[in-house]
Amino acid sequence: MSEYRLTPSVKFTRPIVKVAIRSIFRILSPIKIEGKENIPFGKPYILAMNHVSIFDPPFIATFWPEMLEIIAAQTAFERRGQKEILEWYGVIPVHRDEYDRALLDTIFSAIHSGHPLLIAPEGSRSGEVAMQRAKPGVAYIFEKAQVPIVPAGIIGTTSDYWDRAKRGKRPPLTLRIGPEINLPPIVSKGKERRKSRQANADLVMSHIAGLLPDEYHGVYAESVIKLT
Repeated sequence: MSEYRLTPSVKFTRPIVKVAIRSIFRILSPIKIEGKENIPFGKPYILAMNHVSIFDPPFIATFWPEMLEIIAAQTAFERRGQKEILEWYGVIPVHRDEYDRALLDTIFSAIHSGHPLLIAPEGSRSGEVAMQRAKPGVAYIFEKAQVPIVPAGIIGTTSDYWDRAKRGKRPPLTLRIGPEINLPPIVSKGKERRKSRQANADLVMSHIAGLLPDEYHGVYAESVIKLT
């Protein structure tokens, strides 16, 4: 597997995009970050977040103290203006519901080259705060990456966030970071292997749920893992 490298243009534009978007968020909202001590600096990891709206990835990426690699649906690159921002940051495009070996190689290369990867286990944004079940494809990435998972809960990026923010309501945004999770190894085969993968993905989501208010728990309401 070849080493993952950013292009010279992305190395230049990514910090600019990060500072610009972070500044906009600070104008629009009071920001609260909890649990920075749980970030495993200096080693590979996957950052797993809940996904309510389009504001989640830019919020977490611009306030995260390390540069995150981000994957996004190819359709996100089809919107003018948004496309340029995604390209300037160096977001990795994904064709949903399609197997892409080259994409997986890129993802694993990025992680093992020391670039933390941001993933939303739910796949697409839900449009509501209640969490949806993790997608099987994410469970595969968790298994093959073999790195710790850092759970992150985002509060406040609701569907009406932009309407409230542009009216000067300054809706608060909160990012809560939990301790890293080392998932149990998977040794089963066939259908049982798929079940074990899904169980690991659900375990990550239960940890994320533990960082969020009750109304965010959704399908994980009965399996929330709270910080002790």
